[in-house]
Amino acid sequence: MDNFAVLLIIGLVAGVLSGLFGIGGGLLIVPALTLLVGFSTKTAVATSLAALLLPVGIFAVLEYHRKGLLDLRASLLIALGLFTTTLLGAQITLALPDTLFKQAYGAFVIIMGLRLLGVFARASSSPPPAASENANPDRLTAWKLLILGLIAGVLSGMFGIGGGIVIVPALMALFGVEQKRAVGTSLGALLLPVGLPGVLGYWAAGELNLGAAVPVALGLAIGALGGARIAIGLDPKTMRRMYGIFLLVVGAWFIIEPIIRQAPV
Repeated sequence: MDNFAVLLIIGLVAGVLSGLFGIGGGLLIVPALTLLVGFSTKTAVATSLAALLLPVGIFAVLEYHRKGLLDLRASLLIALGLFTTTLLGAQITLALPDTLFKQAYGAFVIIMGLRLLGVFARASSSPPPAASENANPDRLTAWKLLILGLIAGVLSGMFGIGGGIVIVPALMALFGVEQKRAVGTSLGALLLPVGLPGVLGYWAAGELNLGAAVPVALGLAIGALGGARIAIGLDPKTMRRMYGIFLLVVGAWFIIEPIIRQAPV
């Protein structure tokens, strides 16, 4: 029962962040399952992907759609790419030694944290070209959206994330999509069970804890609606900074912990 409550809370917090940033929530779920529940990194990745299979963001997607902040065509094309390559990402992870993968995941999380904190933002103070509520349709070509989904799918399968951490900034920087519309479109792409091939790959390798995925998914569904409402009505910059700092701390722990564990006493 205690574990169920912890898993539900993990899902709730991840859901709020998912609704805010369109990131799927896996960047919080995987570290939380590892640090709080004691899962191995690979089992945490598999369980996160399984939780994201269910349409946990449905209420958030409906909220963005109601506000006209969802590009359904773009969502479907990105989803197709995601579905195609999540198994490849899972196979890469399963082939890596546990310690190496844990440290690689830590480095990935740190990079994502720095990105959320704006470290990689361009120095120019002028807004990106064509960044408007309705992006230039010529830039939203099918093959570009599909490639975006393919790249996000590999990272999704490797790290148990929905892929939104790649999709949202790419839609903004490369396609000129306004931030809230990019978040809504990313959540729309993640609504379908795009991670299914990756989940099946982890299940075949014995790395999936399906029982833990259910309460996490329940929390995600509830939290994502709250995050969407916050994102639509408020400026989420403070939450973005807090999340970025959280990722830096967790990523550093993933890199340092194996070194501490292997150090002679």
